[in-house]
Amino acid sequence: MSKEALNLENKISKKEARIGIVGLGYVGLPLVKTFLSKGFGVLGFDIDEKKVEMLNQAKSYIKHFTAEELKAFLEKKKFQATTDFGLLAKADVIIICVPTPLDSHKNPDLSYVLTTTEVISKHLRKGQLVVLESTTYPGTTEEEMLPLLEAGGLKAGEDFFLAYSPERENPGDKVYTTEKIPKVVGGVTPKCRRVAKILYDQIVVKTIPVSSPKVAEATKLMENIFRSVNIAMVNEMKMIFDRMGIDIWEVVEAASTKPFGFMTFLPGPGYGGHCIPVDPFYLAWKAKEVDHPTKFIELAGEINTLMPYYVVTKTIEALNKKGKSVRGARILILGIAYKKDIDDQRESPALKIISLLQNKGAKVSYNDPYVPQSYGHRDYPGLELKSVALTEKMLKKFDAVIITTAHSDYDFEWIAENSSLIVDTRNAIKNKKNNVIKA
Repeated sequence: MSKEALNLENKISKKEARIGIVGLGYVGLPLVKTFLSKGFGVLGFDIDEKKVEMLNQAKSYIKHFTAEELKAFLEKKKFQATTDFGLLAKADVIIICVPTPLDSHKNPDLSYVLTTTEVISKHLRKGQLVVLESTTYPGTTEEEMLPLLEAGGLKAGEDFFLAYSPERENPGDKVYTTEKIPKVVGGVTPKCRRVAKILYDQIVVKTIPVSSPKVAEATKLMENIFRSVNIAMVNEMKMIFDRMGIDIWEVVEAASTKPFGFMTFLPGPGYGGHCIPVDPFYLAWKAKEVDHPTKFIELAGEINTLMPYYVVTKTIEALNKKGKSVRGARILILGIAYKKDIDDQRESPALKIISLLQNKGAKVSYNDPYVPQSYGHRDYPGLELKSVALTEKMLKKFDAVIITTAHSDYDFEWIAENSSLIVDTRNAIKNKKNNVIKA
């Protein structure tokens, strides 16, 4: 065991190690909170000056890290947010939680990871642990990051330590918070894995060491692609059963009574978030290097991507039955976040539905108690809307209401009573009503 490894392990075990977290978004900030709550001091790094300023003023922008909690850590001088990446040298552990999106051709965009790694390499010193948590394809840690970090002459596994541990955040989940979710850890050497395991042992319920970063990277992709293909299957069955006059929700409920061999997945207007719509493309891209097609995975992506079009078609059909054209129709979208009870709009199917309806001439508004305004979307640069009030008078102004996100705040029975037409993509309204169609 090297002196550097022993010293770092000792500091981690005593909670004297200073944790640096790069990327203070929906993954990084909950991780900040978890390390702070376990007694570590944390430096938070982000290029967004507004985020940094807000955090240092005890203003949180995610629901499950309250301003009161943040203020207490700031007063104890346990936390500081900064845009000064020179302070990376003061961290004993550096955890990367930056975005890994797709480019315009649906290829992996590792620019955030690689730029961050290059910055870290300029401040890397002996005895530091670097961990990547961002979702990526197998080989990123060893093939992309390792050469950049070793370029300055330090050796991974001896002078510094490098590992991959995929984030498993589930935004809005009050049961499985960060510390209650097991962590998979793969190091580029056994020493790297050992140090990273000791780190995560301090903050989560269980740590699962694996043989390499590639295995850990592949694990995250398998988890999310598993969800993607099963969501695609139930979405396709929804469309088939709709033509047969069969309620998919009743079918799923009945099938869920089988105590083995079935796992419940629910249909919807499409998938969203920072992982499931993106991760299959990461594996598909990497699979080309080994000359293997990913037909099944790509087909699942196609089905899920088509669901907003299906919702719009069902809406148009329902309007036509009432003698109303979609052009000029006033349509209200209920819920613009990609899942219930959160404010995250990334890859939300509601955004695509709004865009499609606007392109057909509809006058679209939205209400979302978690998202007061919506703008700055890469794929929808012209989309700039503010959440409208949800009142009886307002509901009666719309020709159709589309339920895209079933927030707990909504009283769906009241909404149904005061709307002329509802297109329900989430089975939010359980009792059959003449003005409600499922889509």
